[in-house]
Amino acid sequence: MIKRIKKRKVRGRGPRRGGPPLLSPGEADAMRAAGRLAGEILDAIGREIRVGMSTGEIDRMVDEMTSARGAISAPFGYKGHGAPPFAGHCCTSVNDVVCHGIPDDARILRDGDIVNVDVTPILDGFHGDSSRTFLVGDGVTPKARRLVADTRHALWLGIRAAVPGAFTGDIGHAIQQFAEGEGYAVVREFTGHGVGREFHTAPTIFHYGKPNTGDRILPGMTFTIEPMINLGHWRTEILEDGWTAVTADGSLSAQWEHTLLVTADGVEVLTLGKDESPAA
Repeated sequence: MIKRIKKRKVRGRGPRRGGPPLLSPGEADAMRAAGRLAGEILDAIGREIRVGMSTGEIDRMVDEMTSARGAISAPFGYKGHGAPPFAGHCCTSVNDVVCHGIPDDARILRDGDIVNVDVTPILDGFHGDSSRTFLVGDGVTPKARRLVADTRHALWLGIRAAVPGAFTGDIGHAIQQFAEGEGYAVVREFTGHGVGREFHTAPTIFHYGKPNTGDRILPGMTFTIEPMINLGHWRTEILEDGWTAVTADGSLSAQWEHTLLVTADGVEVLTLGKDESPAA
């Protein structure tokens, strides 16, 4: 589940009191375990996604797998932005839904759909946050397939920019330069975020921006990068349920997300799937 913002301007700044939390080695190990669980859940969901499946079924799978490991789902009952408590154990965002889609037995996946599944298990007090966009059936159009693949590529460009000593603005710049160069639009209203014992902390990770702005990236930080890329305009609207964000123009949207741990010499991706390798 991603962080919604009201203000989009971020000025460059270095480390400061009250800045992003830095994890101890023991906390980092706990985050690794939570991240592995998130990856395992999405691996299992990916094997089961099919035409005719409801997003409610996906939600029950997430709940069952999370509970079986002694964890709980952070999205369930989550309160934010004045909306009612979130009703699902995961977010299921189909086609023009950018993020925070609420699972429902009435929402049946059809041949040609794309669906993002966003999970955040809390294991031993630590959050593992990750999402993937899946293709449903054989009828997904070439344009939609390319959007999904390019969004994953944009995520990995952001990951490669997240090196110690760089700035969070470098992440957004890398994503924006690629996405807009391919003719897409990058969603502005929602961001990545710090994550650990708390679901949402500093730093805020914008998926657009300028180099050398934002927070300096330091060893011990854990945060998500989760670009939302649209075929049309970047603007979004929130539906009456208070959660579901859709593209304002009805265009398709895709999203991929990983949780990262910054190390002394790079970053460790904590939420990798079993057979996942970095995008080329």
